[in-house]
Amino acid sequence: MGTLNNSFARRARRVRHSLKRAANGRARLSVFRSSKHIYAQVIDDREGKTLAFASSLDKDLKGALPKGSDTAAAQAVGKLVAERAVKAGVKDVIFDRGAYIYHGRIKALADAAREAGLNF
Repeated sequence: MGTLNNSFARRARRVRHSLKRAANGRARLSVFRSSKHIYAQVIDDREGKTLAFASSLDKDLKGALPKGSDTAAAQAVGKLVAERAVKAGVKDVIFDRGAYIYHGRIKALADAAREAGLNF
């Protein structure tokens, strides 16, 4: 089981390394998905600070979502994190999918964030 986690971490590290080189000072929209929930945060890598954060566990979303692990929840989280990022003054980001494939919940979150005003 350890090799599965190691390969996952290596893949995520590889994606982040290439993103940080291509970022040109833009903040990073990082996504984490578990079996029950989805999380997203906008990170400024220069200062090491989180500028905006949203998850399917937020009090704004938790009551409105039947499940935290479907594409509807991912869309809601993407919209919320984009609204919070725009409020914090961040318009341009680079999308960090981590080790996940750009499909399903990850794609739904990214599309909703684009529609809500983030550019990537």
